[in-house]
Amino acid sequence: MSHDTACAAEIRDLRVEIDGRAVVDGVNLRVPPGRVTALVGASGSGKTTTGLALLGEYPPGARVTGEVLRPADGPVGYVPQHPAAVLNPARRIGALLHDIARPQVRHLPRAERRTAARDLVLRALHDAQVPDAAALLRRHPHQLSGGQQQRVVLAQALLLGARVVVADEPTTGQDALTRSGIVEQLAAVAAGGIAVVLLSHDLDVVRALADDVLVMRAGRVVESGPAERLWLAPRHEWTRRLLDGHRTAPPPDTDTGAEPARPVLTVRDLTAVHGPTTVLRAPHLTLGAGECLAVVGRSGSGKTTLARCLAGLHRDHTGEILLDGTALPRSVRHRDRDGLAAVQYVFQDARAAFDEFRPVLAQVARTAVRLRGADERTATGEASTTLARLGLPEDLARRPPGALSGGELQRAALARALLARPRVLICDEITSGLDTVTRRGILDLLAGLVRDGDDLALVLITHDLDTARLAHRIAVLEAGELVEQGPAGTVLSRPRHPFTVSLLESTAGPGAGTRP
Repeated sequence: MSHDTACAAEIRDLRVEIDGRAVVDGVNLRVPPGRVTALVGASGSGKTTTGLALLGEYPPGARVTGEVLRPADGPVGYVPQHPAAVLNPARRIGALLHDIARPQVRHLPRAERRTAARDLVLRALHDAQVPDAAALLRRHPHQLSGGQQQRVVLAQALLLGARVVVADEPTTGQDALTRSGIVEQLAAVAAGGIAVVLLSHDLDVVRALADDVLVMRAGRVVESGPAERLWLAPRHEWTRRLLDGHRTAPPPDTDTGAEPARPVLTVRDLTAVHGPTTVLRAPHLTLGAGECLAVVGRSGSGKTTLARCLAGLHRDHTGEILLDGTALPRSVRHRDRDGLAAVQYVFQDARAAFDEFRPVLAQVARTAVRLRGADERTATGEASTTLARLGLPEDLARRPPGALSGGELQRAALARALLARPRVLICDEITSGLDTVTRRGILDLLAGLVRDGDDLALVLITHDLDTARLAHRIAVLEAGELVEQGPAGTVLSRPRHPFTVSLLESTAGPGAGTRP
């Protein structure tokens, strides 16, 4: 068959089977140059498998039929949901990007090559909306926030001269201001004639960016068409459910203005550093029993550093972190079993938190054995029950992590933390990779855990002010400084700090009007 020249890439009747089960079934996809084609659907619907097919990549042991036609004049770039997975942790960002730029300047005289390569790198970083690019080149990937890592990977794709860019949840874990920048950048990429395939659960971003939308469920495309038509007149019941789940619930009435009566966790004069750079200052912060504290701010503002300090995962800090009035050791290595169980952390990148070779159920159960002394049989039963309550049936839980979607693994990571029966549960952007229906379910579950969870205290790290509405209180970080904190109702309706005001204004509609 000939390749349609009006398309940068095309998929025809793709079927991907794993262990006899079709994870993608009969998918057709045309990717025109200069347009944004969005695949939307619940976690596990087949979006990522379809997107990766454009790169010629499939799950291990997959049986594949159908055709995938890729561009002849350039590679397919990929921006993954968890960018740290494709950045070499041992090399500085500058070295990673210069390796890509170097072959492109070999035609120049030797004396000009280094400067020309650096110019290409800085231009790609600028196009990917990376501020202070020259300073960032000296850092290693682990010294960047998730949002910064995401933009570096986008810069890699642009530097490679990709004719098609597959962006897998590119706004996951991003604050509203950064999300708006990503929308503008991907729109600019498309305006430059590059085809963009957007895999996303973020319907605000899809609406702002996409020309065409395919709605997937259980491996099949259940509806497709121009973005505006799907928004105004969805034909399939599942599309209507996704759009209904996107509607924002009103904020709870949490505006009491009172400090928590019984602090479980107290932060005093916390200052955290990365090498010589101070990245976080939090003079005073408290978390009460049965309370949810949302920590919000832009990508790189220090949210995750604060969470890691609380959990003992970032030891380079001064000040005190008290659990029930007793100072916790700075490093997780020096916390005893009770201390480890008391403060549990659910990571944004759930896949990196699991051993890829062991069944998920066994890894979840192991928490109850290791931190509570439960026997294997009791722990497995409790793990299975908790996973089922979070929407992960046992047949999925008995598989290795590679057989689960990102959203399914996030639910498993939450179950694993709950099996420790923690006093404090830290959730770092755990809903940011989920579709609207699943996200609403997880948020409802978290609200129920706080309400009924035997004095469980929840720290919710989020870029999303709609998610922060779940909280009793909100703390706002900007450039490593705690600029505002207070009852959720007050912060959301009467913000005092200019940064909080800008965050609220940008939430009204990321990238609205960017695309015609």
